[in-house]
Amino acid sequence: MKSSLFGLLFFMEEMLMQTSVFAWDEVAPYGDANADRRVIAGNAGDLKRVCVKAGYAAERHAHEFEQFFVVLEGTGILTTAEGKVALKPGVVVHFAPRAWHSAVFHTDTVLIEVNFATVG
Repeated sequence: MKSSLFGLLFFMEEMLMQTSVFAWDEVAPYGDANADRRVIAGNAGDLKRVCVKAGYAAERHAHEFEQFFVVLEGTGILTTAEGKVALKPGVVVHFAPRAWHSAVFHTDTVLIEVNFATVG
């Protein structure tokens, strides 16, 4: 009985060591006056919160990695090869690697991004 309890405690300790908890306000920001970016890095990608100021325009660009984002707050217009998309809370967008996009933010906007590590 004692050895099985020890095994369970060891397993639980290993599981806890694989878990990290973060608070966005405690993650160091980077960026400029137009956007407050905070990133939490993982092994296979990262999670990023981006708070964008109203009026900011993200120029056309693309990434070498796959990306998802969800709009938590705010509004704007996203432009892609497929056309224009109204950004508003609840909208989720997926970009394949190298998919170009640009955006204009009409109001202060909060996005959560999931960026996957490049393969290869």
